Amino acid sequence: MAEQVTICECFARDGLQHEDVFVPTETKLTLLDAFAAAGFRRIEATSYSRPEHVPAFRDASEVLAGLRRRDGVAFKATCPNPRAVQRAIDDLGAGRGPEEISLLVSATESHTERNLRTTRAKQWRRVAEMVRLAAGRFRLVGVISMAFGCPFEGAVDPGVVVDDVARFAELGVDLITLGDTTGLATPVNTAALFRRLTAATPGVPLVAHMHNTRGSALANCVAALDAGCRHFDSSFGGVGGHPKQIQYGQGLTGNVATEDLVNLLDAMGFDTGLDLDKVMIASRLCERALDRPLHSMVARAGFGLRQPKEVFQNA
Repeated sequence: MAEQVTICECFARDGLQHEDVFVPTETKLTLLDAFAAAGFRRIEATSYSRPEHVPAFRDASEVLAGLRRRDGVAFKATCPNPRAVQRAIDDLGAGRGPEEISLLVSATESHTERNLRTTRAKQWRRVAEMVRLAAGRFRLVGVISMAFGCPFEGAVDPGVVVDDVARFAELGVDLITLGDTTGLATPVNTAALFRRLTAATPGVPLVAHMHNTRGSALANCVAALDAGCRHFDSSFGGVGGHPKQIQYGQGLTGNVATEDLVNLLDAMGFDTGLDLDKVMIASRLCERALDRPLHSMVARAGFGLRQPKEVFQNA
């Protein structure tokens, strides 16, 4: 049987935070339902960011309330601070909460100040408080932004990332995401970091969250895959990046395109659990929602040919 890989679809959160125009709640719900119908088992639905900072998610609770829930599908909400976790708890009490929440840190002080409006030390104290508040109600996803490099501070010491992963693990999070937030990773340092983390924190599931700012996201995903990673984040059409109100990085800061990542994994013989026809339906719905062609090559060319994994192993 083909080896399984899990993709978390991030269009509705990481994708939409970069958009100038608010996407209506009903449109978001249509998209999220299409993602679940395509077979995604982890879907980033929204964020509990403050509306004045990230207005794209001023309807977070309404989106969660309107979701059609399916067995085996976990919807995730981003929580930047304890107040956000309390909102998730309140929504859960009202019968509309997320199954997963993301807890955010950054590997650098400069990005922490700009993105989270605090210091690394204070944010880690917040994260500990967020875990305490969550009290086992949600699946916890630790997210480390700027894990491969920072536009303000340059190269990031891998030892900092190793320590951050260990701190998340000690707090009991279920998954830990390594974010290449502005596309500074290379296949060499991606593979090296994933291998180092696997050795340092065995048994901790790691997620590769690669941005295509410099066109290397797919190559970096393959490097992570070769290093043993089996969890990936992506966004339909390659949309996303930092919130529109926070300016850093240059060019397209979007995620690896879901269509392109699915195509590559499928062609390499991995099992994503996705219905490729429904993936393409969801892709077209995303373009319609944003009223423009997006940045997936596969959306234009279609899926390629699937090859047995043994073909690559024996090459």
